[in-house]
Amino acid sequence: MCRAALSVTCAPSGNAARYDLPTRSARSRIAQIENFMPSRDEILNAKILVVDDNADNIELMLEILSDAGYSDVNSTMLPEQVCPLHRQHCYDLILLDLQMPELNGFQVMKGLKEIEQGGYLPVLALTAQPSFKIAALEAGARDFISKPFDLLEVHKRIHNMLEVRLLYKELAQYSKQQQELALHDPLTGLPNRRLLEDRIATTLQHAARQQHKAAVMYLDLDGFKTINDTHGHAYGDDILKMVAQRLVSSSRREDTVARVGGDEFVIVMGDIASLNDAKEPAAKLIEVIAAPYLVNGLNLQLSTSIGIGIYPDDASDVNALIAVADGALYEAKRSGKNRCCWAPAHDDPDAQAARKLTSSVA
Repeated sequence: MCRAALSVTCAPSGNAARYDLPTRSARSRIAQIENFMPSRDEILNAKILVVDDNADNIELMLEILSDAGYSDVNSTMLPEQVCPLHRQHCYDLILLDLQMPELNGFQVMKGLKEIEQGGYLPVLALTAQPSFKIAALEAGARDFISKPFDLLEVHKRIHNMLEVRLLYKELAQYSKQQQELALHDPLTGLPNRRLLEDRIATTLQHAARQQHKAAVMYLDLDGFKTINDTHGHAYGDDILKMVAQRLVSSSRREDTVARVGGDEFVIVMGDIASLNDAKEPAAKLIEVIAAPYLVNGLNLQLSTSIGIGIYPDDASDVNALIAVADGALYEAKRSGKNRCCWAPAHDDPDAQAARKLTSSVA
């Protein structure tokens, strides 16, 4: 049974009082949010734009903000400039007058929504019309300030809105980072299996539309376990990072290089005409991986075995194509390692030996 809170009943007198105490997970979430709360300096350094067609109102608001310590404040009397300025500067707060000639505040907010699609509209509406307050909130403004200005109200509403805006941005950035971590290998920074499968699916769709072929190359490092066991995991991690760099630098920019296991990598190639277009890069990778690795003054060496699967010749979907490449990799390992193999369907019936592309270790 999962409960969001623990109930505690206190009865100092005849009437019982019930309180809900946060559970450990709830307290953890609260603490996490508190860690993201912006500091006073961050709030005072936030980017603010004041928009009003009245020069006196702008001068007054700039003075209020300056006296409060805000350091990055700009203004404009031209509402048509607001959207271009926001695209350029990405303001944390826009103090927007609603009643302006030609282009009013409601029309400006409509334009801002196109910039902040699905995001947080950082608008604090300025109005002297009580009837405009609810309309402003319905149009997307986060809050409003009444005219004539009440100094205490201005300070409080601006501070509160900036606090929420900066918190929103921090949490959005954190969410993006978490998503990146969920799709990438934390050691090498390469795409992980989850992102790899999505990239393969995209590559196969493109190949089908263009009537091209695609290749999946499955790599396994020969001798990595011995290095890991002999010199320790720190040495192994350094080698994995160097291998990742070599694979990326030896592949085309449009190819995907992913790490899918301890010492297993996959490379996805699109827009190829035949198996031969994957053989040459595979031979190059075997040579590149075989070059020595200098780790903490030690020269270490290993090799790689590669299995290749071709779309649509060997398989027509993601998992089946990976399985074909994995099977070819197993054949390369079984046949002596440090070589590349592919599915039997590509063999020359008069030369079964041509199935293996071998590169000797120096």
